Amino acid sequence: MSGRRLISSGSLFEEQIGYSRAVVDGDYVFVSGTTGYDYATMTIADDVVAQAEQCFRNIAAALAEAGASLDDVVRVLTIVPRREDWEACWPVFRRYLGRARPASTLIHAGLQNEAMRIEIEVTARLRRAAGG
Repeated sequence: MSGRRLISSGSLFEEQIGYSRAVVDGDYVFVSGTTGYDYATMTIADDVVAQAEQCFRNIAAALAEAGASLDDVVRVLTIVPRREDWEACWPVFRRYLGRARPASTLIHAGLQNEAMRIEIEVTARLRRAAGG
């Protein structure tokens, strides 16, 4: 597989800041840091676990458009502003990434605004067709 393809979620942030939700480049899909916004309504839940769930729904949609799934994720980077929020998200990560078991990094840092309690970035590798 070759070429470069840009994928948008329709988020206003992508247009205003100038980035893509995901970029397909060769065999890889690079998904931007994704927060818990429901991009259809541009709303975000207060609860970090609900935000993590929405992050994975947003990421899964971008991966599907690229021809991949969460099972193809090889690397995940997670950012949480509050240390105490991380452990509550473990079951969500296990449910969405437990089969892929990607390499993983966690960073504690501030996010774009106070409503955002988690941001997740992934890299996935597209599977080659049989015989390819």
